[in-house]
Amino acid sequence: MKKNIGALDKVLRFALGITGGLLVYYEVITGPVSFILLTAVAVFLLTALTGFCPLYGLLGIHTCRTRH
Repeated sequence: MKKNIGALDKVLRFALGITGGLLVYYEVITGPVSFILLTAVAVFLLTALTGFCPLYGLLGIHTCRTRH
């Protein structure tokens, strides 16, 4: 797996993941929407931690700096 997520992208994904998780934890968002949000939170946190986004790979997007 080659990394395709840059530092700013990682920070934004991590922040969105934590924010979404807190919204569900404090029951600001409830019901079926909370399960959808938790799925998105899991994806955001997983991609932020691994530095790889499969969707970016499919679309050929790279937000990280390449080393030459």
